[in-house]
Amino acid sequence: MQTLQQVLKYNFNDEKLLKKAITHGSIDADVANNYERLEFLGDRVLGVAVAFLLYNLFPKEPEGNLSQRFVGLVCKETVADVARKLELDRYMNVASDDLRKNENVLCDVTEAIIGAIYIDAGIDAAIEFVNNHWRELIDRNVAPPKDSKTELQELSHHLKLGTPRYELLSRSGSEHKPMFEMEVVLENGKKASGSGTSKKAAEFAAATAMLEMLK
Repeated sequence: MQTLQQVLKYNFNDEKLLKKAITHGSIDADVANNYERLEFLGDRVLGVAVAFLLYNLFPKEPEGNLSQRFVGLVCKETVADVARKLELDRYMNVASDDLRKNENVLCDVTEAIIGAIYIDAGIDAAIEFVNNHWRELIDRNVAPPKDSKTELQELSHHLKLGTPRYELLSRSGSEHKPMFEMEVVLENGKKASGSGTSKKAAEFAAATAMLEMLK
């Protein structure tokens, strides 16, 4: 636990929170003892922290550009990359080693740690943690990235395929951790689908899938 806290650059007042944040449900199904609830909280805290940092770091950018940056910094793939950089897989309590490489689990553990820090010391400590481990990603992109929905819309218009239309295919999962599947449809009838923990995330996934088809 001491080594992990050095890696995180944060020392917990209550180490039980950290232990819970790295414990998967395969070890203890009781939500009082695993990271499930902390991940729910940390996901929201991460969003606030990234939004706060972007607001202060890019004072001249409009909301649209900030939103594009935000999506790229809080998506599952980015959060999992942060986990890999910190080598969190070495410290996770899981029943199977396969779970250590699972992108969803890596993302969940990272968000759970953020939630644990928020409970342990408040929002300022959580923002400092995110700044420590996301700042390089923020600084790396001088220009805001073009999100997949914007890219698809531009390509679709260029190919004279009209404006992409998004439709909800299904919703599954629990109330606090839903999973959405969205479909994007072009005027020529081409369809592609994607899933995510929000409708917006699922739309981006569907747009990415369509871009791969068109390219």
